[in-house]
Amino acid sequence: MISVVIPLYNKEKQIAYTLQSVFEQTFQDFEIVVVDDGSTDNSVEKVEKFDDSRIRLIHQTNAGVSAARNRGIEEARGELIAFLDADDEWMPEYLATQYGLYQKYPECSVYACNYEFRDSEGKVTSTIIRKLPFEGEDGILSNYFEVASCSRPPLWTSAVVIKKSAIQAIGGFPLGIKSGEDLLTWARLAVNEKFAYSRKVLSVFIETKSDMNISKAQMRAGSEGQVLVELLLLYDREKNHVLKSQLKKYIIRWYKIYAVIQIEIGQGHKAIKIAYKAMVFGGTVKSFFPILILGMLPNKLSRILFLKLR
Repeated sequence: MISVVIPLYNKEKQIAYTLQSVFEQTFQDFEIVVVDDGSTDNSVEKVEKFDDSRIRLIHQTNAGVSAARNRGIEEARGELIAFLDADDEWMPEYLATQYGLYQKYPECSVYACNYEFRDSEGKVTSTIIRKLPFEGEDGILSNYFEVASCSRPPLWTSAVVIKKSAIQAIGGFPLGIKSGEDLLTWARLAVNEKFAYSRKVLSVFIETKSDMNISKAQMRAGSEGQVLVELLLLYDREKNHVLKSQLKKYIIRWYKIYAVIQIEIGQGHKAIKIAYKAMVFGGTVKSFFPILILGMLPNKLSRILFLKLR
């Protein structure tokens, strides 16, 4: 059985579609653990309209998405946990494909597939994943950090199934990080576990109008520094030279993300400091030169130029 864990907070307009996408799966051996994280709208009522004994609705005081997912992990009865955000959807073959990876690659503890974005008007955007280490439709993602350094994130929460023991071994999702908590979780898993991956696009990130109106920088600002600290700790502890080298490239990319966010929110001087630390760590001057130039300009001007060049 697969335990589907859905953290729920004020998603009354989307949760019914999300649940329906689970019930339409070709693989039907699942339970659904919905963790209501203190919703103040009609989200809970929408869930209660589904008359299916496989749904368990858990209530808790609002504590954030990581705490809600961790509660779902505790409550899960299955060996495998499939995470699904309350405003995303799966295609009908999603669970069957993930379970197929579980059977085909018993040495792995994490199973992932490709995903796409769909905006409020129905426009679909593909996710480009580069440098996969295998030629066929699926295989072992042995170079997670290398792929993550040159692509969109190869792992995304609503496109991942994990053995319960593996996610518990790293303490679940980190608390106190409002964005990037999932990327830190995959990094912690990548240094301890093997990943299986399918090229099939079977999960859909639904971009609501609120997602589109708020820039990714505004959404992430304040958390990227916390994630960076934790990634540097992973780097210091890693003994495998190949993995350490790949992790270093990923951290340098994270430095760049951190610095670019500062440019976009009007903190150019902070961006310069971050770029300097990145170059000390191993990033090239060429790679961070545009950030250094933008960071020296007046904040308003640097942001305008950045948005034009992006």
